[in-house]
Amino acid sequence: MSNIKLDITKAAQFLPKGAVEAFEPQVKAAQEALENASCPGNDFLGWLHLPSGITPEFINEVQAVADTLREKCEVIVVAGIGGSYLGARAVIEALGNSFAWLVNDKKNPTILFAGNNIGEDYLAELTDYLKGKKFGVINISKSGTTTETALTFRLLKKQCEEQRGKEEAKDVIVAITDAKRGAARTCADKEGYKSFIIPDNVGGRFSVLTPVGLLPIACAGFDIKKLVEGAQDMEQQTGVDVPFAENLAAQYAAVRNGLYDAGKKIEIMVNYQPKLHFISEWWKQLYGESEGKEGKGIFPASCDFTTDLHSMGQWIQEGERSIFETVISVEKPNRTMLFPADEENLDGLNFLAGKRVDEVNKMAELGTRLAHVDGGVPNIRISVPELNEYYIGQLIYFFEIACGISGLVLNVNPFNQPGVEAYKKNMFALLNKPGYEAESKAIQERLAAEA
Repeated sequence: MSNIKLDITKAAQFLPKGAVEAFEPQVKAAQEALENASCPGNDFLGWLHLPSGITPEFINEVQAVADTLREKCEVIVVAGIGGSYLGARAVIEALGNSFAWLVNDKKNPTILFAGNNIGEDYLAELTDYLKGKKFGVINISKSGTTTETALTFRLLKKQCEEQRGKEEAKDVIVAITDAKRGAARTCADKEGYKSFIIPDNVGGRFSVLTPVGLLPIACAGFDIKKLVEGAQDMEQQTGVDVPFAENLAAQYAAVRNGLYDAGKKIEIMVNYQPKLHFISEWWKQLYGESEGKEGKGIFPASCDFTTDLHSMGQWIQEGERSIFETVISVEKPNRTMLFPADEENLDGLNFLAGKRVDEVNKMAELGTRLAHVDGGVPNIRISVPELNEYYIGQLIYFFEIACGISGLVLNVNPFNQPGVEAYKKNMFALLNKPGYEAESKAIQERLAAEA
């Protein structure tokens, strides 16, 4: 099989000659620090060789649970937030039918995602939809106390038990959580749920290739063995022993940091394939949460082209030159559709008659890249042969290893996220959660002073 490819020429041309190659010593040091576990955050490196450590027996175990859920459920709700749902959703949306929610597919259950917001209307509409349906739940939370997910799971657990009975419900509720501690672990053990472990040394945003991602993906009917094979091959192709000039992850990390040093502070992840929208959403968390620290870090943004060219195209073409683009291009779509001829030709598009729609899309991509480069926007291109499990597995591991390298070159700890606790502390204080009395008093005094 071929592999995903990386083209940095349209980005490197915006840097002094040899600037990308000048990062080789820093990139090499970062790779060795990851390999030797001598970097900051070295207690969260379980993802580094995770693909090569996945056994056929483990895949079979995950698949067996997925098969049970697929047999017993017409709807499966994945409850999780951040890394506990974005990776799975990214893969399922990339590989699935764009209109799966409308298609009456009796072979595959409908996969829904919840626990990623506190929208009262959303939760009410979800529970209304599930009334009378045979649904199951995959509850993904290391602690079991993350507000959004815990609130949603409490609602879903109650509804599932009321509709299916407590005994039957325990067969269609699965916990993916800590091995020994936390509310979700306690609940799973008490209720007798099947459970999988989130490894202590794998952070949420790096957890796609653990049961966090693999179980929902298998439930959706996709081949997790092929997904893992793609990641395993990319692990080899981006290893510390692979020369810098041949290592996709090393090159991506180097050119990103070179552009950042040159004042390009925003990276826009661009796709021309609507199915990749949630790949970008997953990528945004991976890089934003890993690099955005100590007043540093490239801001990760995303656009779906050509759609967003009609809303963001003007700014990208002529706005502040603080951006660069990384384009994910899918070489071969899975379906074929030809542009029809029209006798009246009122829209003037008969010159496209007989062409594949994808050819029109590819020319839009090429034309846009040329225009943006001419407008001063560096462009990185990642080429994916086609959308299948193997290549998505490659893409996932490529972004993960490049993120670890890039964060260390930036001289931050890519594996912690101390900044996300600030809003939680304020929220708990405002809700009068026990133990937050001092914070609550301080906030009330502050709000009164600001009134």
